[in-house]
Amino acid sequence: MLPLLGKTKTMILTYSSSFTTRLLALHSTSTSTSTRSTSSPLLHRSPQLRGYCSSRVNRGELMANNIKVVQNPDSISYLNQREAAEVDEILMGPLGFSVDQLMELAGLSVATAIAEVYNLKDYNRVLTICGPGNNGGDGLVVARHLYHFGYKPFVCYPKRTAKLLYTGLVTQLESLGIPFLSVDDLPMNLSEDFNILVDAMFGFSFHGTPRAPFDDLIQRLVNLQNYNEINKKPSVIASIDIPSGWHVEEGDTNGDGIKPDMLVSLTAPKLCAKKFCGSHHFLGGRFVPPSIVDKFNLHLPSYPGSCIEEEVDPDPFLQFQKWFDDVMAAGLKEPNAMALCTAGKDGKPSSRMVLLKGFDKDGFVWYTNYGSRKAKDLSENANASLLFYWDGLNRQVRIEGSVQKVSEEESEHYFHSRPRGSQIGAIASKQSTVIPGRDFLHQEYKDLEAKFSDGALIPKPKYWGGYRLKPEFFEFWQGQTSRLHDRLCYFPEEVDGTSVWKIRRLAP
Repeated sequence: MLPLLGKTKTMILTYSSSFTTRLLALHSTSTSTSTRSTSSPLLHRSPQLRGYCSSRVNRGELMANNIKVVQNPDSISYLNQREAAEVDEILMGPLGFSVDQLMELAGLSVATAIAEVYNLKDYNRVLTICGPGNNGGDGLVVARHLYHFGYKPFVCYPKRTAKLLYTGLVTQLESLGIPFLSVDDLPMNLSEDFNILVDAMFGFSFHGTPRAPFDDLIQRLVNLQNYNEINKKPSVIASIDIPSGWHVEEGDTNGDGIKPDMLVSLTAPKLCAKKFCGSHHFLGGRFVPPSIVDKFNLHLPSYPGSCIEEEVDPDPFLQFQKWFDDVMAAGLKEPNAMALCTAGKDGKPSSRMVLLKGFDKDGFVWYTNYGSRKAKDLSENANASLLFYWDGLNRQVRIEGSVQKVSEEESEHYFHSRPRGSQIGAIASKQSTVIPGRDFLHQEYKDLEAKFSDGALIPKPKYWGGYRLKPEFFEFWQGQTSRLHDRLCYFPEEVDGTSVWKIRRLAP
């Protein structure tokens, strides 16, 4: 049985929005909660860049709710410095992109990633530190968009560029009343005044050693690590494309550089991103055409904002795993909650929410009391349906099939993996039977708690165990504008004596 998804440090999620794709999932201890909708027009909320990881992790890691997740990691491409420069030359040469177009897309991607991860309540004050080149221009665009997202941005831009594009960006920020601060205006401990620090100093084209005043600014970002011990909530650092001061290919070679919490790679991750150990890695920008993908043999995540036949997996179980990976990485509440619909011999339907505890090619498993209403229905009619609804991603999955009990051994193993309180609760509650009141239930629990207070193994009751639904139908639904939703269904068909899954699109 494949366990379900688990929170891992390097999962990759994509978001159902447009310009950014999440590469690395949040650390399970992350305190940065977003208050923004995951269907933002900028974010690609899905797995972390759709199953791409920069390092291997233990997929058997247990979640707090005892669900484990298995993700099928794919490879993702990383560019060296020469390749990154060549890609930019092609984009701004034969492909006709202008610098301001790419800068606007990049800045909007970064701003959206920040808004996705860091909520306004706890992370309102943002300092963007801009260098003299294109990376600094990206930072200026970030500040403008964050202002419109409701944040309070400040800009430190010590080496201004006289080119019209950059002076225009400065004018735009000044028209919004966004303060420009000199290096001397900044406190040595940047956490005193700012919640988020956007590192927009140097991009992949920078060579050599940073000079004044950027050497000092980089050191102030590095020093945040020393302030962490005395600050309850130190500033978080979000680096654009590469952390300033890092080697583009080798990363933080001396180990004493900036340690950003977030990295937003642009176009494709640079080689140094493999050394990134922060909590949030996004891929920004949707301007990589097929010609560049083919020329550099790029492997980049798809955007799950739509559900298209050419992009879904031919195996519905793997497609479900992909979407479930997305949900886990998005941090949605109760991602494994599903509506179970049954009907007895009278044909009257009955629905309730249960928790998915695992799935594999044999089916989807949940556990319950064998004396419950749903168990009675299933004993009379083994056909049932499951419905997953993930509002944050504007998605739902319907699964229909026949149900049978899991083995006693499997039920026994799962029962004893649960907290002792849950084991006692399963015995105390004769599910779906009439009881005189809540006090009666509490007393039953209290009596059993005393009975098993010696810490001995709690025997699984015979009337408790698992069910497995073996799918005969899947429908993947992705919400779209103007009610033109995507509905892709999987039906089993016999081909040359072998059962295969066929995909059909239904009208919304």
